[in-house]
Amino acid sequence: MYGLLLQSCIEIIRARYGQETWEQIKGMLHLDVNTFSAFQQYGETLFVRITKLLSEITNEPVSDLMDIFGVEFVSYISNYGYDRVLRILGHNMRDFLNGLDNLHEYMRYTYPRMRPPSFYVEKETAEGLTLHYRSRRRGFVHYVVGQITEVGRRFYDTKVEIEIVSQKEEFDVTHVIYELKFENTAYIKQTTSDKDSNELDLTIDCHIFFELFPFHMVISESLEIISAGDSLTQLFPNIVGELIRDIFTLARPIITLSWSQIVLHSNNVFEFSTIEPLRKQVDECDLQINDVRDQNDSEMLLSITAQRDIQEEYLRLRGQMLYVHEWKAIIYLATPILENLDVMFNTGLFINDLSMHDSSRDLVLAGTQQSAELKLALDQERQKSKALEESMRKLDTEMKKTDLLLYQMIPKKIADRLRNGEKAVNLCETFDSCTILFSDVVGFTSICASLTPMEVVSILNEMYTKFDKCLESHNCYKVETIGDAYMLVSGLPERARNHAAEIVDMAFDMLDSIITVTNPTNNEKLKIRIGCHSGPVVAGIAGIKMPRYCLFGDTVTTANKMEQTSKSLHIHITDTTCRLLDRKSYAVQECQKGALHGSTPIHTYFVLNKKDRAGKLQVRPFHTVLEEIRQQEIEEAKAKKTMKLKNIDLEPISLPVPNENGFNQLVIENNSKSLSTEIVPMPESPNINNNNNNNEDVTVQLNQNSEPKINNNYDQTIKTSEDIKEQRESMKSSRRQSHSRTCELI
Repeated sequence: MYGLLLQSCIEIIRARYGQETWEQIKGMLHLDVNTFSAFQQYGETLFVRITKLLSEITNEPVSDLMDIFGVEFVSYISNYGYDRVLRILGHNMRDFLNGLDNLHEYMRYTYPRMRPPSFYVEKETAEGLTLHYRSRRRGFVHYVVGQITEVGRRFYDTKVEIEIVSQKEEFDVTHVIYELKFENTAYIKQTTSDKDSNELDLTIDCHIFFELFPFHMVISESLEIISAGDSLTQLFPNIVGELIRDIFTLARPIITLSWSQIVLHSNNVFEFSTIEPLRKQVDECDLQINDVRDQNDSEMLLSITAQRDIQEEYLRLRGQMLYVHEWKAIIYLATPILENLDVMFNTGLFINDLSMHDSSRDLVLAGTQQSAELKLALDQERQKSKALEESMRKLDTEMKKTDLLLYQMIPKKIADRLRNGEKAVNLCETFDSCTILFSDVVGFTSICASLTPMEVVSILNEMYTKFDKCLESHNCYKVETIGDAYMLVSGLPERARNHAAEIVDMAFDMLDSIITVTNPTNNEKLKIRIGCHSGPVVAGIAGIKMPRYCLFGDTVTTANKMEQTSKSLHIHITDTTCRLLDRKSYAVQECQKGALHGSTPIHTYFVLNKKDRAGKLQVRPFHTVLEEIRQQEIEEAKAKKTMKLKNIDLEPISLPVPNENGFNQLVIENNSKSLSTEIVPMPESPNINNNNNNNEDVTVQLNQNSEPKINNNYDQTIKTSEDIKEQRESMKSSRRQSHSRTCELI
């Protein structure tokens, strides 16, 4: 099958069903090509397989799709100028149908390996006719219906109604009978003119007739060759008396070679080919046969079955069969098919073997002269076609990159609507229920203080890359990232019932991913906190330069507050989100009731774990890190309590001790049993005179009265010391009681 039909099919699919539908079909068939060359052959079943896949995608019947392809094909071939060929086939619809079988003959030079179908007309009436269709391809019955209907409407202004009378398989040939109903005015005119015509009684000698047609054959009712032209007898000396099926095979039309069938198809061109080659050599210029074992499915679809090129080895005849009533026989008026002198040389013919009254000689000679130019032009066209295919392949690759970048910024559904010309205002949409997720890195500001800007970017890139990979397995859309904040939503733009579960499952994967990212300065694992909320939002495109798909509403604010009040490696959700979850599948812990941004207090929860189908809690990687954090917090709390107990000390107690210089030395005792001394000046005795002018008197007085005064002061000091000791003992006992109560509490 030539690529002209396949390319028309692709263009129709793109125009009616969109580029994404064709990409989907191409992926199913594993095709690597973006376009089909009109003059290159491809797999015979590829067209039908494309139609069947399109039917599965669009839920339209294959017959309706084939009818559409047939109608659109007539318009498509106008780009190649074939509409003019269709116009000159006849004056009216009747003439077109009678000459339809010969249509492919006019294009055999452009498509030399074409396998055309066969048509013939019978049972003509004023209201229509019966059309027989035979083809070695299957699945094109309704394709022909669409083509004939469109030709009648476009070129002959005739409305044609087609009914399939019968359809059957004859060996490898599909035989279909159509009943065509239209206003057959040409048949009425011909019937009238035949009645009024005058018959002429002219006779001609048979030898003169045979000389005019050197490649003719006269065939009896038993299909025996009773006469043959001079050129045929030179190639086949014993041809007379042989059956035609013993020497030739019928290439066209696709019918059974019998007397009745030949008479019915008198309006068709008959093409025969010799059974045995005229020359026994084998030409090595045949088509290269691809090794099927080394081909994949797509290559098998695109490759063609290698066929023997019979033009250079076998004699081919083309002509018309006419029934001669006087002879009771059929005469086959034929001419050989000779494209150039090489073909003529290989078949053993010469120029003088061809008839003079037709253009056979001119065609052979002109073909030889123009073959070199045509070959050069064909080579140039092939090179241009390859260059165009390569350019189209590169363009398709760049378009895919552009689409991928666009779909990363805007949801695919919204981006396609923008491409179709819809305004951004019309894309604004309200969603009654969706779930939003916010996350940020715990202590990100202090982490950034110890890192260079490049290290900060590297950490964020690693973290967001891991999060984005998690998105591939969840029905969530990444709204935006601001610094260390990550925002997701589920339930829009494609609505989903399980949007809360999708977000929570995505949150679990994010927690598993974040513990694999470390701080380069101290190799500590990063930690995030997550907050989620469900509710209505308004979504739409904001901006012209770098447009973004943004969300608006109180639900966004609430989800952000939930993230701010969350804990490290915890998923904080509102009561609204919790009600949307399946409590049998998730383990949650209720938090202390609190108010968000000044509203009334609400119930919030921490999602601790997810259960499997058996009801068992799943242990995820981040749970290990979370348990380590809890153990560390418990140890830190114990250490703080221990330090507080050690810091419950008494105030320092000073014990005065008399000194020689009239000062008391105070002994200070603390709870750590260590003693320290400090010289504290005590108040002077009232009997001691400090007058510097009477030093001698003072000395005498001290010598006389020092003993009793010292004794009095000492007694007073001892008394004071005993009082202090009693106070110390009482405080020690109270301390022991406090210590015992603390131990009990611990």
